[in-house]
Amino acid sequence: MKLRFVYILALFLILAGCATPYQSDWINGGYTSTQLDQNVFVVSFKGNGFTKSDTAVDYTLLRCSELTLENGYKYFVIIDSSQDNKTSSYTTPKTYRTDFNSRTNINNYGYGTSAYTYGTATTMESGGQTFTTSKPRIKNTIVCFKNKPAGFAYNAELLNKSLKQKHNLN
Repeated sequence: MKLRFVYILALFLILAGCATPYQSDWINGGYTSTQLDQNVFVVSFKGNGFTKSDTAVDYTLLRCSELTLENGYKYFVIIDSSQDNKTSSYTTPKTYRTDFNSRTNINNYGYGTSAYTYGTATTMESGGQTFTTSKPRIKNTIVCFKNKPAGFAYNAELLNKSLKQKHNLN
C-alpha cells in the first residue's frame, strides 16, 4: 500500500513539477476555445500551481491571436475578460512511529528466580502539513476584424510574433 502511494505521488510530482506549457487543454491545463459567431470566440487558459498569472494572460492572448489569424482576420478586440485563481489544498496524512527500548534482568538465587523489565518508549509524529496551490484561470471573449476598427484593437500578427518570442515558442 505504501509503495503504491509513493508511485502515485511520484507521478503527480512529475506531472505537476513544472508550469503548464502552451498547449491545448490536457491533464495539467492549457487553452480551450469556442466559436460563438463567425468572428466571435471565447478563449480560456487554465494553468497549474506552477504557472504565473502573467504567463497565463500571455498564453490566452497568444491563443486569441492564433484564432484571429487562422480564421482570416488581422485584428481582434477583447469585449469581455475575467481572471481568477482556483485555490486548492492538500493535507498529508499524519503517521506515528513508536520505538521501544527495553531490558530484562533475570537473577537466579538459591531460593528462586526473579526477573524485572524496564525500558522506554518514544513516539514520533510526522505529516499533517497542508500545501495550498493557486492555479490561474483566464477567459477572454474576442471579436475579430479584417480591417482595424476604430479605437484600440490588437494586431494579431504582431502580438503572435511578440509573445512567441517572449516565451521561446518559435
